[in-house]
Amino acid sequence: MSHKIFKFKYPKLTLLLICIFLAYYFFSNAEVREKIEAYGDLNYLGIFIAGLLFSFGFSTPFAVGFFVTAHPQNIFLAALIGGFGALLSDLFIYKIIKFSFMGEFHALGHMKTAKKVKKFLKKHIPFRMGNYLLYVFSGIIIASPLPDELGVSLLAGLSYIKLPQLALISFIMNTLGIFIMLLL
Repeated sequence: MSHKIFKFKYPKLTLLLICIFLAYYFFSNAEVREKIEAYGDLNYLGIFIAGLLFSFGFSTPFAVGFFVTAHPQNIFLAALIGGFGALLSDLFIYKIIKFSFMGEFHALGHMKTAKKVKKFLKKHIPFRMGNYLLYVFSGIIIASPLPDELGVSLLAGLSYIKLPQLALISFIMNTLGIFIMLLL
């Protein structure tokens, strides 16, 4: 009976919600905000680290809290630094997906439902347009506080994107998303 007390139907979503509440509690604390503001130029190191954390689902709430709390002197430089940190994390995610998930993506492509979806898309959406829509949708996910794992997985698994293209999309979209958060 004791094992049922700790068994959740949605453990990952529960953990994500806990992370969001903890980040909100932590960054709404006046002492924390004062300490972040007191570090001045060291905020850029913090922004780089927050950029690294921005790409991973469970650490994103803490990165967002830091971006909203930090008030760097040069917001453009800070967005570029944070975007570079997020780019490094996205490249790490991409390598993991390419290394360990491609077999599963390939197997999913041969399923009956996936074949029907491919056939429908081929019939109604030209190939190039479909790729552009996939890039736009993935880019929006990457720029947002949503976990970059989803956007990078879409690009790595459903398109034939090359690493330099992914790096460019990741850097631009993460930098844009971080810039918007720094403006808040």
